[in-house]
Amino acid sequence: MKKLFILFALVFSIPASQAQILGKNQVNSRADSLRGTLTPLRTCYDINYYHLDVKIDIDQKSIAGSNEFAFTATQDFNKLQFDLFDNLKVEKVVYKGTDLPFTRDYNAVFVTFPKAVKKGSKDKFTVFYSGNPTVAKTPPWDGGFIFKKDAAGNPFVSVACQGLGASVWWPNKDHQSDEVDSMLISISIPKTLQEISNGRLRNTVDKPDGYKQYNWFVSNPINNYDVTFYIGKYAHWQDSYDGENGKLSIDYWALQTDSAKARPHWDSDVKPMLKCFEYWFGPYPWYQDGYKLVQAPHLGMEHQSAVAYGNQFKPGYLGKDLSGTGHGLKWDFITIHESGHEWFGNSITSKDIADMWIHEAFTNYSEVLFTECTENKAAADEYVIGLQKIIRNDIPIIGPYGVNKEGSGDMYPKGANMISIIRQLVNNDEKFRQILRGLNKTFYHQTVTSAQIENYISNQSGLKLGKIFDQYLRYTKIPVLEYKIDNGNLSYRWITDVKDFDMPVRVTLKTGAYTLIKPTNDWKTVKVDASINTDNFKQDPLFYVNLKKGNLRPDLQSFSGPIARPTS
Repeated sequence: MKKLFILFALVFSIPASQAQILGKNQVNSRADSLRGTLTPLRTCYDINYYHLDVKIDIDQKSIAGSNEFAFTATQDFNKLQFDLFDNLKVEKVVYKGTDLPFTRDYNAVFVTFPKAVKKGSKDKFTVFYSGNPTVAKTPPWDGGFIFKKDAAGNPFVSVACQGLGASVWWPNKDHQSDEVDSMLISISIPKTLQEISNGRLRNTVDKPDGYKQYNWFVSNPINNYDVTFYIGKYAHWQDSYDGENGKLSIDYWALQTDSAKARPHWDSDVKPMLKCFEYWFGPYPWYQDGYKLVQAPHLGMEHQSAVAYGNQFKPGYLGKDLSGTGHGLKWDFITIHESGHEWFGNSITSKDIADMWIHEAFTNYSEVLFTECTENKAAADEYVIGLQKIIRNDIPIIGPYGVNKEGSGDMYPKGANMISIIRQLVNNDEKFRQILRGLNKTFYHQTVTSAQIENYISNQSGLKLGKIFDQYLRYTKIPVLEYKIDNGNLSYRWITDVKDFDMPVRVTLKTGAYTLIKPTNDWKTVKVDASINTDNFKQDPLFYVNLKKGNLRPDLQSFSGPIARPTS
């Protein structure tokens, strides 16, 4: 979600200092590689269960406690890596009652075991730590703890850490490829406040020091950056939705000071959203853990089963329509977009954040589908076309692998428009819907690569989509349809980075109608009506391409080279 905020910050003139992550000339450091690369010290163990047990001191802005790692050894090893930002102190690492030796390198911690842990064995160790976590300056654009006050002056505290990493506040194997199977989140806070986390509340325990411990259990796999907490003076009410997998619990948590306006505002969107997304994507992925919408001291984040909301109970994106069509002001952007991530991002998670388009393109397109569900197909088409104006075509959508770096923020609107093109080419909305539902069934609760998603869509559609994925995901520029019209003859060809590019496109061969043509990189010629000339010839705007008169090749060289296609 963070790239979305940065992209829209640029659109709505947020100061450039908040968008420095977009720099195109970043140098990957050793710290980047330690965080982003799957070395044998990380692949040697598969995480099964975490128990995060911490106390948060709001006055001191500090955290102290432990995290238990329960794992299965995937090979023999006597040394492993976990991750924790180096401003937090590792007090000790305990294994079978013994303190283990460890070393630190940037934000990586290396633990040595007294003897080899054998492949296939199940084992565990516990990390005790403390310190003052990074405080986010402009959340959620940058990651860290957020300390605010509500309108009544009560503490309002949370965390957002997508991209930066969950190890900014708790020790874990901080790589998206290994999601823990289940997790117990125990957060102790001053007993005058309430705390909400992912999953379901098992119990609370009053502590003798004036604190209360909240114990939340997540019974499904969860990625690290989704693990969260919210602390404040909350009002809580419940509802349910009769969904495809039965009765889904809905829990709303709004600040007491905002609950009166939160109730009608959330009620108008949540159940229509669940109905729409279950129709297009399949069953909500977390029936066991429920659906929660929680007011947060930042704009929003897709925290699994506890979606963060901070859109000030306004329509659109803080009262603005990102598509510029008016359709985006008929629903709350944060409620819809962040909830869409429960399917794409949370249930289906990219192994490497270089492939975050899997999260964001489909979720951005979920806004299009919600517009279609609540209005009609024509409105949805207008919405996705409207998003084209905020596409920058600055760098490729897919980022560099193995260094914890995302690609362009265009993964949102450009990615959504790529999906829209694929829908046009499938040319059968029921088949397209079954592809989306099939993705969520086939890759349910899994981490995936871009290649897996690309291959699935290509295979299920029966279309050769590889070159389309390559051009839109791995290069900066979009396809250019070069054309000329002479004596009733239209000559046309694609100008692309990808060789032998052959995407069909709809154009005007006669007035008032679009016809599908099949350009390649070589010139082709077809007859057009006498009413069509170089000035009124156009493509269907649902195909996000550029038109160019004449036959002079423009400079299409990307700012950065293509991203290599993964093999698995």
